[in-house]
This record gives sequence, structure tokens and C-alpha cells, in this order.
Amino acid sequence: MTFRLLAGLCGAALVAACTQAEREPPQTASAKPAANKPTPPRRAPEAFPSTYRAYPGVVTAITGATVYDGEGNRIANGTVVLADGKVQAVGGPDTAIPQGATRIDAAGKWVTPGIIDIHSHLGNYPSPGVEAHSDGNEVTGPVRPEVWAEHSIWPQDPGFARALANGGVTSLHVLPGSANLFGGRGVTLKNVYARTMQGMKFPGAPHSLKMACGENPKRVYGGRNQMPASRMANVALMRQTWARAQEYDRKWDKYEASGGEQPSRDLALDTLRGVLDGKILVQNHCYRADEMANIIDMSKEFGYKVSAFHHGAEAYKIADLLRENNICGALWADWWGFKMEAYDGINENIPLVHNAGACAIVHSDDPNGIQRLNQEASKALTYGRRAGIQISDEVAWTWLSLNPAKALGIAERTGSLRPGKMADVVLWNGNPLSVYTRPERVWIDGALMYDANDPRRRPVSDFELGQPGEGDVK
Repeated sequence: MTFRLLAGLCGAALVAACTQAEREPPQTASAKPAANKPTPPRRAPEAFPSTYRAYPGVVTAITGATVYDGEGNRIANGTVVLADGKVQAVGGPDTAIPQGATRIDAAGKWVTPGIIDIHSHLGNYPSPGVEAHSDGNEVTGPVRPEVWAEHSIWPQDPGFARALANGGVTSLHVLPGSANLFGGRGVTLKNVYARTMQGMKFPGAPHSLKMACGENPKRVYGGRNQMPASRMANVALMRQTWARAQEYDRKWDKYEASGGEQPSRDLALDTLRGVLDGKILVQNHCYRADEMANIIDMSKEFGYKVSAFHHGAEAYKIADLLRENNICGALWADWWGFKMEAYDGINENIPLVHNAGACAIVHSDDPNGIQRLNQEASKALTYGRRAGIQISDEVAWTWLSLNPAKALGIAERTGSLRPGKMADVVLWNGNPLSVYTRPERVWIDGALMYDANDPRRRPVSDFELGQPGEGDVK
């Protein structure tokens, strides 16, 4: 996400616009005043706002394509119109096209919403993968909700450009790692060039809290002869932490309602209070079915909600619980068996979760996997069909766009080609569920950010400029 768009896209006028946007003072909502006291200081959930501004685009009409709208519908010989950064219209060949629009004949090609990766570490585990750049885990203690992934993001990570050009990824959620029970906050980004993290930050997207259960926390900290060294200690320490968060929440609620002495500020508990207040979404690393069920019980005990279980190799065993509790499974197509808690995974996991009526998502957790999430969805679809689960291609696309948008709290703005939503769109040169297909063009907020046929519109990280084949476009 800090890739440079070469000549023609990031010209002097655009760079000036980007610079002006990034220098604008952040706009934040004032905290509500409490009775008989000054307005309390701004708490962490509202801090560090986005300065993202969309790149300029032109009115564009893509015609003659097969369209997957991201909501499970398919349109043959479809038309998609982009204007003012939004999807203006989606329909058949008789869809009205504004006068003067740039027309793209996409006969024989496919159009979809941009892919959203709900689980990425781009920027905080960037390429090249060296110790100096490994900033995704704060392994100084098992409870670290005060750290924010966005403060480790290096915008020049070449992985952002590769995810855009090779994978059609238009938004992604960057998380801390899974060494800790409470790993800190995650952040949703738009996959655009910016010199700063704030310039990439998806405007209005809620933060997440990264939590983890299972082997990782007990291995990292049990090996130091400290808690947690077992799964029961994992749960005990999480419950103890939530109990502290509830007490902190009560103190602040009382202060904001009736004044008095202001409670001491605690950045870690600010994050947990944000979860209890519904402002911050829980993204929970968890593999085993029994542990996911334990986490669901704990969330009910302390009054918060899990948005998605990530990795979830055994999600198929409790797909009904996921459905009943409106929890998504952010899953791999066939990555399992590499450690004991992943040993009982199966290739039919995603289609089984979907078939049970739960929310299924294809995620990466990998800088290479993010470049082929469309192929991962295709593998899962094939495994399901072999097992007798018939899911259409256009419905399977919800695993890549609308469902991750729902789990990130941004579905009202992106994730499908519904008129009025952000024009985050990919034109594929063939069937997007084929291994032979690549993105031909990618738009973000209606701006053409990648064009395989135009060397001037191929994003390159600043870090890679000057390498053979890069930075020499005239």
C-alpha cells in the first residue's frame, strides 16, 4: 500500500493532491460532554483517523462482460458504470451509459468486486522478510491490546502492489500476529499508493482486536515458565482480562454520565472498552472446534461479540454454532495438518461452513497467498462439488468480497457491485476462478490503479525502484 503509480497516474498534479490531502488536519467527532465537568479527553477508539482521499477517476462503462456482483448474482453480457468514485449502475446490455464515458469492451471477460483479504500482515511483516522489518508481534507479554498494527505498517512494502496487480485485492485488513492472547488492534486499508499509513487507511472502518487461542500463546509464554502454559490458562487469563475491562468500562460510564473524578487512562483497557461498547470488532485466531465454542461462551459471559474466527481448521464441526451466533469463518482452502491443532482440518471446510448457512470467507495470512485468493476460492469450490455440495461460481465470490466486508464492518460501502458503493472493481482477462486468469484492470474508488496493458499504470513499490525492469518507463 505504499506502492508508487508510475508516470501517467502519479503525475505532478496527483502528487500535489495527495500531499495536500495528507496534510489536512484530521477531522474527529467531539466526545460527548458529561454533566458538571469538562469534555473528557478523546479515548483511543477515535484516535489516529484516516486521511485517505480517493484518487481521481473518470466516468467509465465496462460492457459485454460476465458480471459477478459479489452478492451471489450473475449477469451475462453485463454493463458496469463507474462515476464519481462509486458504482453508478449494474445491469444488462440495455443499461444507460453516461455521455462521454470511457467505454471498455469486455466481451469474453469477467467483472467482479475487488477482493478483500480479511487476514493480512502486509506492511508489518513486509518484504524483504528480515528481522529489522518483523514488527507484527509484541511478544513481551500475553496481553497486549494497547498495541496497534497500523503503527508498524511500512507503506513501501512491495507486497501491496503485488496483491493489487496479481490478485485484484482492493482492500485488506492488517492484523498483529498470534503470539499473544490479546495481540492488539488491526486496521483496514485501501490498497492504494500513499506515503503514510494514514493515507491508506479505509475511511470510517472500525478497528479490530486480534485475539488468539490454542497452541501459539501457550507455546510462546509457557516456554518462559509463565502463564499461559496450557489451554485452561489461556481461557483463565482471557477471562481475568475481560473482568478488568468490565470494571474499567463501568468507571468510565459512570464518569461520563455523572462527572466526578476522571478515571485513570489505560491504553490497553481503552481497546477492550471499545470492544465492549461495540466499536471494535474481534477477529479471533482459533483452529479447534472445542476452543471456538469456549470463546463463544466467554464472549457471552462478558458481553462482546466475535466477528470472525480465523484459520478455523475445524469450523466445519461447529458450522451451526457459527450460523446461530452470526460469526464468520475466515478460512483456508486446503492449508491444514501443519501442527496438531490444524491436524483435523479438511479440504471441504469452506463449502461445509457455507452449506450450513454460516458466513464463509477465504483469507490468506500470507504475502504470496494474497496474490491468488481467487484460486484458493476455486479450490474450495471444487472440493465442495466433489463432496456433492453444489455452489455456483457467482455465489462463491461472496467468500472473497461481501462476506469479508461484513466481518470488517464495511459492507455498506464496499464488497459488492451495488449502486452507491465504492467503485472497487476488477476486470479479469478470463474466468476469475481459473488458474490461467489474471487481473487486466483494477479500479479503486473508480480510479484506474492497474492496467496490464499499460506499463504506466503498473504499481511499483518505492523500495523497488531502480531494480532491473522497474523505474525505467518513459
